[in-house]
Amino acid sequence: MNSALQIIIISFFFPIFNLQSIEPDEVLKDEKLETRARTISKQLRCLVCQNEDIDHSNADIAKDLRIIIREKLTEGNSNKEILNFIHNKFGDFVLYKPPVRTDTILLWVTPFFLIYLFYFLFFRKK
Repeated sequence: MNSALQIIIISFFFPIFNLQSIEPDEVLKDEKLETRARTISKQLRCLVCQNEDIDHSNADIAKDLRIIIREKLTEGNSNKEILNFIHNKFGDFVLYKPPVRTDTILLWVTPFFLIYLFYFLFFRKK
């Protein structure tokens, strides 16, 4: 099979893998609130799937969190208040971007240290 035909076949099926897990009963009628809910959902990691945000996860806990987010939005809470609520309930692991604190400093410093080490080992003059 030639490569052009393979690319066409693969691109035909590609959108199937990017389907949203949001169910119709979860969607808010107010488009602005729904957009905010999606933004918040993409910042939170699914506790079951681990490498998926709750916006794309099919897990029951992800669905529950999406519902909580939408309820909090309709109550008038801000994005930050909702993220803080979920962070306080589930800890740092639920956030894709954990806060910079003394106990998470290694997480933030290690990439820079590794880049420096890589540069030092491979690009320094001998």
